[in-house]
Amino acid sequence: MFNSADRIRCIVFACAALLAGALCAAPASADATATLTIAGIQRSYRLHVPDRPPPKAGFPVLLVFHGRGGTGERMQRLSGFDEIADRRGFIALYPDGIDRGWNDGRTTISHPQDDVGFVSALLDRIETTEPVDAARIYAAGLSNGALFAHRLACQLSERIFAIAAVAGTLPADIEAGCRPPQPVAVLQIDGTADRIMPYDGGAVRQLGGRGVGGTVLPVDDSAAFWARQNGCGEPAADEPLPPVAPGDITHVVRTSYTGCPPGGGVTVLKVEGGGHAWPGDRRRATRHLRRTSRQIDASEAIADFVLALPPR
Repeated sequence: MFNSADRIRCIVFACAALLAGALCAAPASADATATLTIAGIQRSYRLHVPDRPPPKAGFPVLLVFHGRGGTGERMQRLSGFDEIADRRGFIALYPDGIDRGWNDGRTTISHPQDDVGFVSALLDRIETTEPVDAARIYAAGLSNGALFAHRLACQLSERIFAIAAVAGTLPADIEAGCRPPQPVAVLQIDGTADRIMPYDGGAVRQLGGRGVGGTVLPVDDSAAFWARQNGCGEPAADEPLPPVAPGDITHVVRTSYTGCPPGGGVTVLKVEGGGHAWPGDRRRATRHLRRTSRQIDASEAIADFVLALPPR
């Protein structure tokens, strides 16, 4: 994997190799694909670093976890976080799950690998090879990746200070044992017409036997759980967001908890009529995903949420 010095040397060499009198174009943001061996298992990830001088404290880091059946590369394309990272100044990190899935803590998971240990080791590496602000590390995920983000909030709160979960809530199997020593800010984005991870909680749909089953908490219960953990008060009044996409029949309602400590806020973006999808994803949805909302861009909403938090 290239570190910052390697990238600078590559840029200088490329410019020197140009014909005399030619201008050296501004280099694109640095990307790398790398592997890391944990407990004898080779793990892979993709890394996107903005091509700009880092802040004095280093860049914030956003880990982005794909859903079951996905990959880090597909999540990179789906979310569009690279462009946002370039514009707003953070590192985007896209790990790959084993057999395209994450051990999110459900007892029904078929491959119970130590993914929490993998993430911890991955952060150890990134913090030594890149200009990272270790006080501003966040995680986002979709579906199985969202459930895994909740598990990280439970078990790795000393390193991950906020999560954003899209189309997935706290797995019921880990609720009783989830007592993080540090507050973790939580953004929950879910569609009321989600046919995979029910908005009102319960059994996760198996998708013709390809899923792993288990149960999840209702969205409201999941948010209330984190509000209690963080010492928040009651939720504020629902705030309907103004529609921005004509012809899109979905609607978004924001609910935030009051009285949360700095860095421990809890917010729900309820996508009325939205399906099992990443809002703002412009790809053609498959039948089981149903409707993808255009009324919000989940990636922009996540960046807004985590980057507004104070460093821990």
